[in-house]
Amino acid sequence: MSKETEKQRWQRNFADLLQELRVAQTGVQILFAFLLTLPFSNGFTQTTEFQRDVYIVALLAAAAATAMIISPVAFHRALFRQGRKPELVRFAHRMATGGLAFMLIAMVSAVLLITDFVLDRPIAFVLSGLTGLWFLTFWVMLPFARRSWGEDDIDDEDDDPDTLSGR
Repeated sequence: MSKETEKQRWQRNFADLLQELRVAQTGVQILFAFLLTLPFSNGFTQTTEFQRDVYIVALLAAAAATAMIISPVAFHRALFRQGRKPELVRFAHRMATGGLAFMLIAMVSAVLLITDFVLDRPIAFVLSGLTGLWFLTFWVMLPFARRSWGEDDIDDEDDDPDTLSGR
């Protein structure tokens, strides 16, 4: 099996990032679309001021997540055929991370909005907090805990854009 070149590694990392972003993009777009239609539903007039504030947080976080998750495509268009794949991969990595953070905020806010609408507020806060912990467990804690597992795996080291750039 031949060893890939640095250029091939950057290309593979970019392709991997794009695959990840496709998954995240679908989720955030569905949430964003739901939030965009919510004020036009019949029950929205029954929301409290707190629920409308939570709605605004969820809506703006979903918009920010959408912008960040889609931004690597625009960046790629601007840098197309300029031989700047390492810069593009580092940028896309940062935007994906930021987009997931805003997506977390949007998801938890949406859960808080809906649970506060149908349940008592203390229960809504507990369920929303548990939702946030659930997401953090799978999106942050487990991946970072996994970083130290199987340190002999060379392939895992190649996936980190900062490792590739010598940082």
